Amino acid sequence: GGEKLECNYDVWMCGGEMFDVPCSRVGHIYRKYVPYKVPSGTSLARNLKRVAETWMDEFAEYIYQRRPEYRHLSTGDISAQKELRKQLKCKDFKWFMAAVAWDVPKYYPPVEPPPAAWGEIRNVAANLCVDSKHGATGTELRLDICVKDGSERTWSHEQLFTFGWREDIRPGEPLHTRKFCFDAISHNSPATLYDCHGMKGNQLWGYRKDRTLFHPVSNSCMDCNPAEKKIFMARCDPLSETQQWIFEHINVTVLEKLNHH
Repeated sequence: GGEKLECNYDVWMCGGEMFDVPCSRVGHIYRKYVPYKVPSGTSLARNLKRVAETWMDEFAEYIYQRRPEYRHLSTGDISAQKELRKQLKCKDFKWFMAAVAWDVPKYYPPVEPPPAAWGEIRNVAANLCVDSKHGATGTELRLDICVKDGSERTWSHEQLFTFGWREDIRPGEPLHTRKFCFDAISHNSPATLYDCHGMKGNQLWGYRKDRTLFHPVSNSCMDCNPAEKKIFMARCDPLSETQQWIFEHINVTVLEKLNHH
């Protein structure tokens, strides 16, 4: 693990160049079985830390902020790798980020910007919460009794969500979200989970002052049927309490910035 990253860093930082070629016929061929034992436990994390400590300089700290469990892992002896970097007079990682990977922070910021809203999403009319049940792509969002109201907490409940700087809504708390997003196809379609693609589109949402979750692509709002516990898209009606949703926590400054950009 980590060799793909290390190959990229050492080639660029030590005088070479590496490019993606759309018409390339080079592929990564996997065997049907692995003829050797793959170490278990923290071997992958250890290898990633070795790459970070060898090549990433002060930028390695960003990794430890996201993955604090990496901080105290042993890298083993990496003196030979560091000496080779010194002998080849390789550039530093700050140069790599400025000259080669200059566009990466736009999509993967080193420090995660604060979210606009997070926590449970409670419907005003139903007094029930959005629950994604730890589902994957295609899972329809449903209403369920809010865990914080005394509902038995089981592994099946997933009622914490983050409305982040990408203007999408993901299951999980800030810094620990899953890679699925609230998605809707059109007016009257169910609200579902879908693999986050970062292209906004069907996964672009707005949380407005009237407490509606607005979906620009379909020009509709997230609605629900409390009796059937279904969640779906409908023509926006700010007076309808079934379209009013309350996030547990809101960062007013961030939310206003998203609503006015």
